[in-house]
Amino acid sequence: MARGPSRVSPPPTGLLHRPHFPLVPPPLPPAACREVPGRAVTGPEPSDHRQGAVELSRQSPLASWVVAMLYCFGSYILADLLLGEAPLDYFSNNASVLLATAVWYLTFYCPLNLFYKCVAFLPVKLIFVALKEVVRVRKIAAGVHHAHHHYHQGWLIMVVIGFVKGSGVALMSNFEQLLRGVWKPETNELLHMTFPSKASLYGAVLFTLQQTHWLPISKDSLIFFFTLFMITCKVFMTATHSHGSPFAPVEGVLCPVLFGSVPSGHDDHHHDHHHEGAHEPFSPPTPLLPAKTRDELNEGTRKRKTKKAE
Repeated sequence: MARGPSRVSPPPTGLLHRPHFPLVPPPLPPAACREVPGRAVTGPEPSDHRQGAVELSRQSPLASWVVAMLYCFGSYILADLLLGEAPLDYFSNNASVLLATAVWYLTFYCPLNLFYKCVAFLPVKLIFVALKEVVRVRKIAAGVHHAHHHYHQGWLIMVVIGFVKGSGVALMSNFEQLLRGVWKPETNELLHMTFPSKASLYGAVLFTLQQTHWLPISKDSLIFFFTLFMITCKVFMTATHSHGSPFAPVEGVLCPVLFGSVPSGHDDHHHDHHHEGAHEPFSPPTPLLPAKTRDELNEGTRKRKTKKAE
């Protein structure tokens, strides 16, 4: 008995499912293609808490590789953990993992350090910085949209996931330190937020308002204007080697009004104490002279009186 053609159900599509074509190799994700080289250029700075990356690559290449993968996929991993999803899904794309591994290897083990010198050349570095900000904004928008898919009325969840998608690597800096055998809790990103983290937080709020139709602007327009703002600020800061924040003037006006200011006496006392401890030389206490007995004091008094009478 002849069978009719078997009916094959179409592959699921949507936000959480991607159509799978076995005969066509998966393309490289644009986010990974732009972000991995960007992490190689702007990740380890000699003046921040990640100092010692070169030494780690010589002492423990495996730990160095794990830290590099955390730099590339940390925001996705942290967002998936918060949403209760599998944090290792992004490692299923072999092309992304191989690309990240190749950049990590060339960064630390290229002869004469040629790869890092090429990508750290300022015009090339500015291109990667701009591309990384393009990726950051799109990750924030995707994170808010992803959280809205699960929690339609969860405004706080949308802001948190968007913030994590934009600055997840910085938020996991303490865990990254543990992988390197270093522990510096004072470098917590929430205690000292950098410009990318603040921008990710403010961007997550804007995209949440747009997603919930409280901000009368299209998503594409918001992505365009916010990306233009991020590229302009970050490229200017990188080109001028500036570590300030464009939000500092606004925060300086609003934060004392909304959250109060730090008491000046506390700062002065802390500054004076630090200043004294840093600049005043420590002098050991002088040994106390043995106290004179009462008889010796009385005898000395009598001698002085006798001299005066004479």
